[in-house]
Parts: sequence; C-alpha cells; structure tokens
Amino acid sequence: MEFELSDEQLAYQDAARQFAAGEFAPLAAQWDENEEFPKAALAKAGELGFCSLYTPESAGGLGLSRLDASIVFEELARGCTSTTAFLTIHNMALWMIATFGTEGARESFCPKLASGEALVSYCLTEPGAGSDAAALKSTARQVDGGYRLNGTKAFISGAGDTDVLVVMARLVNAEGVQPGAKGICAFAVDARSEGVGFGRKEAKMGWNSQPTRQINFEDVFVPESHRLGAEGEGFKIAMKGLDGGRINIATCSVGTAQAAIDQTCTYLGERKAFGQTIGSFQALQFKLADMATHLVASRQMVRLAAFKLDRGHADATTYCAMAKRLATDLCFDICNDALQLHGGYGYIKEFPLERHVRDTRVHQILEGTNEIMRMIIGRRLLIEGASTVL
Repeated sequence: MEFELSDEQLAYQDAARQFAAGEFAPLAAQWDENEEFPKAALAKAGELGFCSLYTPESAGGLGLSRLDASIVFEELARGCTSTTAFLTIHNMALWMIATFGTEGARESFCPKLASGEALVSYCLTEPGAGSDAAALKSTARQVDGGYRLNGTKAFISGAGDTDVLVVMARLVNAEGVQPGAKGICAFAVDARSEGVGFGRKEAKMGWNSQPTRQINFEDVFVPESHRLGAEGEGFKIAMKGLDGGRINIATCSVGTAQAAIDQTCTYLGERKAFGQTIGSFQALQFKLADMATHLVASRQMVRLAAFKLDRGHADATTYCAMAKRLATDLCFDICNDALQLHGGYGYIKEFPLERHVRDTRVHQILEGTNEIMRMIIGRRLLIEGASTVL
C-alpha cells in the first residue's frame, strides 16, 4: 500500500494550492462579510478543470479519481471553505448528469457546467425530508413528452444564482403516486424554466459565500430526455452521489483544519507572554500535537474512503460514512481549538479562525448528519462477519 502521493497527484495539489492562495484566500473574508457569491472566481476555477474534476472526459471533465479530487478540494478549502464546498456540490451534481443522463441531457448541460460557465445546484432536501430523504413529497407527474414537477426543496446551495438544478421527485404515473425509495426519479432542470421560484436568501451562521434558498416547483415541465437514469432510480443515484459528497465535505473540513493549524503555528511562534513565546509552553505544544495528529488521521481516513470508492469496494458506503463522521467532527474541533489558542484575537474577524469555526460547523449536518453516519456504520457492523471484512 502506497501512502505517498504520486508525481501527478503532487502536481494537482500544487496547482490547487497556488490557485487557492491567489484567487480564494485574499477575498474569502470579504465574500463572507458581504455574503458575496464569487462567480468570477468559480469561473476561473472552471478554466483549470476544478468544476469537473471527476466528470468523465467524454462529458468535458478531467476524469480524475475521487482520491485525486479529494487532494484538490483539500487545497482549495485552505483558501475558502465555503466557496470550495459549493464547488464540491457542483462537481457532484455535474457527475450525476454526466453519468446517468441521456445523450441529450449531457449535450444540453455538461459543456457549460464542466467549464464553469454555468453552475448547478443539488435539490434533494425538503422541509419535511432531510435525513429521511426517501420520505420526500415533491412529485413528477407523467405527461406527454415528459413530466410536471411540483413541490418544495429546502436549504439548496446556490439556489437563485445557479443555472441548472438536479432534482429528486416522486413519480406519479397512471397507477398513482409511487411510494418509497423506488418511487423516486432524478431530473436535470433548467433553473429558468417556467414555474421555478425561489424563496428568500437564508441568513446563515457560515457558508456565506454561497447563497442558500428554498426552491418551489409549480407545474414545471421537464422533457423525458432530461430524466437521469430510469424511472425509480433517483434514490439510488442520490445515494451514489452522496458517497462522493461525503468524501468531498470531509476533505473540505481537512483543508480548513490545515489552514487553522498553519495560522496557529505562526501565532504561537510570534505571540509572547511571561517573557517568552507562547509556543514554548508545554501545555500548548501538547494541544498542537493533538490537533496535528487528528488532522493526519482525518486526512488518511478520507483518502482511504476515496480509494475504496474508486475501487468499487462493497463497503465503500460505510467507509465514506466513517470518513465523513471522523473528519468533520475532528476538524471542527481543530478549528475551535485553534481559535482558543489565539485567545481574544481568535474571536475577531481580523483573523480567519472564527470564520473557520462557523464554516466547518455545518459539515457535521449536511450530506447526512453525523448521527446518520453512525447509523450506517453501526448497522453494517451488526451484519454477521462484518468485523472481519471492514
């Protein structure tokens, strides 16, 4: 087993690090303060292929592995957590269109999404269906030539400012409303379609460089050619997307925690108290050592899960849940500890620590709460022989 990055991976890492330092980091605080969605920066990211990292080359993407993509996302998150998090969502939704869409859907949406000229939102969560995603109530009623969408989606990243929506809805056909997970379909929807409406922009604790809104669908027509996968495969597509999404959001936490540790090491070497730099105090060295150890453990867990997903391992979903749970919990703690080590300076916006704390907190909630991650892992462990497989 090889733990060192290849020359190619190191090149991806360096390119992402330089881009984040030049295009994201200098403006991250401004984007957060002004709640500004940096479309120009995202377009620049698209020019380097960062909008379509693991989208197949046949659809205009780079065709990288999930492991390679995680290396890129980690570096980008060091520059701006919130903007990188949106970029990971865009990558996930684009991958769904490119992988499960018809030729017509791919031709209609993929070129501009892959280049960053257009952006896409992922629409699964509803006001009454979050962790219990299979309970969604939005409907897709069969009509001549396609479907009519009706319903409401909640907490949608980018909503109102993106061009395409990947939507999960419950099929209604001649036999009526189709129940359960097998009744769900997936669609690629033009965000400018008649009947698509957006709620107010949510005021959030963090993730302020990306807008979050509710989306309402009122008899929105979607041609049959824009359905993703077969009828009834929508939930399966959503779960496949979320395996990668959990790796993505976990690696955003890792990148942010790395930035927090970098800032803290500098501060501990400069700040003086009682006649010496505070980095010379053993108690603070111990805290820093724990932070670094948890960071490396999180990074390796994320990369292991990405490796399993790339290989199509039977338990990839479990490893993705483990990575998401571990990395988002530990890395939030790292950011919080970094704030504490800065004392009062950590609490003011002149330093990035309070933003790191605000931005990473939501990672423990979205892409499946960490309580749901524990359920996935626990249920798998209770299957006979699981302990010898995992």
